[in-house]
Amino acid sequence: MSGTSPGATRYSAVRQSATAQDYRRMPIELRHLRYFIAVADELHFGRAAERLGISQPPLSQQIRQLESSLDAQLLRRSNRRVELTEAGRAFLGEARDILIRTERAIDLTRRVARGQTGELRIGFTASTPLSGRIPRTISAFRRAHPDVHLLLEELPTLQQIDALLDKRLHLGIVRPAELPPALVARALFSDPLVAVMPRDHPLLATLPPNASLGLETLAEEPFVVFNRAAGTGIHDQIVALCMAANFSPRISQEAAEPSTIIGLVAAGMGVSILPASYEHIEVEGVSYVPLSGSGADSVIHMVQRSDERSPLVAEFARMLIAEAAHGAPT
Repeated sequence: MSGTSPGATRYSAVRQSATAQDYRRMPIELRHLRYFIAVADELHFGRAAERLGISQPPLSQQIRQLESSLDAQLLRRSNRRVELTEAGRAFLGEARDILIRTERAIDLTRRVARGQTGELRIGFTASTPLSGRIPRTISAFRRAHPDVHLLLEELPTLQQIDALLDKRLHLGIVRPAELPPALVARALFSDPLVAVMPRDHPLLATLPPNASLGLETLAEEPFVVFNRAAGTGIHDQIVALCMAANFSPRISQEAAEPSTIIGLVAAGMGVSILPASYEHIEVEGVSYVPLSGSGADSVIHMVQRSDERSPLVAEFARMLIAEAAHGAPT
């Protein structure tokens, strides 16, 4: 005697119910959305399967899983046609938006990982943009990475060091200074030092045109220098250079700004030593004279944290090093 026993029927019904519950517990994955959108676009399972590069039975199964997970019928199927239900039309728009946002998130993440977008915070001292190399690097970086928010902040060297340690800066462009172990520096280029003197100074009357001046000739002069609180790093370098020339500088005045120092020199308060990049500051009655002798320059360094791993920082550093190696000051 053939037929299905009542027990088998009950078992089949329980199994189908369990399968439906399993489907409802299954998470909805992105492939479910792609499959549904393909069917909704084609309104034909065969064409949708061909478009997706899969066979029709797995596609039908995935759509049933999606409907079970949503506990809603998305498509009406017949032998002749497939059409969206009202729930299907509502879900279609949201499914498209989810895929678009997902693709956007993936693209953004990949671009950030490659250093093509994000934020980069760079510190620089007051005089470094005057060298020409730094502005060229910034301009080239912005052209190459238009989606990167480049935040530039003018800070004295010592303040940049603090900002790097506190992770308020990614990279600093500084003058010589003692660095803590958490930071690493790379020399970029040298900025020659010049003597800043009143134009009517007696020494200048005997100096040939375009000649340089030995630092020892300024041993008896009063000096106008940066104060240490300005955090430029130049103060200690000037003192060290004078000591190497066998005299201790007689400091008559200190100031925090280079324009103030140059103005005080013009007023006859003394002489000063500054990086040549400050020659762009034109003050009446002041002459800039090159210094001779070893060490008569200020080396510009690039500083960053030793544990810095940002691809943005690495890319900016690469461009800065390349410009420093091949560029010439302007």
